Amino acid sequence: MALSFFDQFMSPTYLGIPLIALALTLPWVLFPKPAARWLNNRLVTSQGWFMSRFAQQIFQPINLNGHKWAALLTSMMLFLLTLNMLGLLPYTFTPTTQLSLNMAFAVPLWLATVIIGMRTQPTHALGHLLPEGTPTLLIPILIIIETISLFIRPLALGVRLTANLTAGHLLIQLIATAAFVLLPLMPAVALMTAILLLLLTLLEVAVAMIQAYVFVLLLSLYLQENV
Repeated sequence: MALSFFDQFMSPTYLGIPLIALALTLPWVLFPKPAARWLNNRLVTSQGWFMSRFAQQIFQPINLNGHKWAALLTSMMLFLLTLNMLGLLPYTFTPTTQLSLNMAFAVPLWLATVIIGMRTQPTHALGHLLPEGTPTLLIPILIIIETISLFIRPLALGVRLTANLTAGHLLIQLIATAAFVLLPLMPAVALMTAILLLLLTLLEVAVAMIQAYVFVLLLSLYLQENV
């Protein structure tokens, strides 16, 4: 039976049980946990250094009220990064290629930033809908445009993450299929295609890391506007 290239993005099931739940819990099992000893090993120390540097980089421009989100956004960064990287392994499933999952991450976090802004500083939050110095005739149009752009933000977050990972996986599968087909016909061309596949895989590793960072960075920017 011929399979479509998009079948790799279908959520796998086993005995009627969706395995996406297992894929979502796997990253937390892989992270090393600190022990009760005085000194931690190198892996735990490196993990703590990465988390502290990331939190410092993200929350440096945000005031103290927004620092309460440090644990949440750092955990989200590690979670998305691990899911994206694990999805590049053979015979694995990438949950972040599902738009529904990404929207489930994006909508509540975006809505939380908006609610915080409306509750703590409603005048400043509503002021984003109308830039200063706008001509009187353009005020209704600009309010509508800014409102639409505000509600498009979570959709952009989810679609950006989904589209980048989906496109990368499709390119890897297409080039791998081309190398497999060309191997008995033109070995030299197949070798060049395999080298291209290796370079594309390295690029996809970078994309998986960058997209997790961009997702959390945009959330921190939305938070900065509302605190």
